[in-house]
Amino acid sequence: MTDEELFVPVRSEGDLVTARQRGREIASLLHFSSSELTLIATAISEVTRNILSYAGSGELRLQLVRNGPRAGVSIVASDRGPGIADLSSAMQDGFSTSGSLGLGLPGSKRLMDEFDIVSEVGKGTTVSMTKWKL
Repeated sequence: MTDEELFVPVRSEGDLVTARQRGREIASLLHFSSSELTLIATAISEVTRNILSYAGSGELRLQLVRNGPRAGVSIVASDRGPGIADLSSAMQDGFSTSGSLGLGLPGSKRLMDEFDIVSEVGKGTTVSMTKWKL
């Protein structure tokens, strides 16, 4: 397997499209199905949109990973924005501070096999997600 790793700076709406495309490209190296690629791209869209909406800028790191016999794609979205004051609420469907539907973070968690979020008020947020090839 390749040690493929891609960084996508996130500064504008156009970067959201690039992030989705790069995510699909790297995941396709593992021969994920078309529907799995769509799930991965959707989760990438959600966390990238959060970066743009709340922090203004950040980055995505996309990487192929192995855990024993399993292979997958890891997505790490990070920013140096205001952080999330109430992570518990932010992970509930329908919670939003921006007037959106509030499905981004909890929806991304449902789409991926592994999901972790770390946020510190005034310092930023990092979302780490992995989708394993079954």
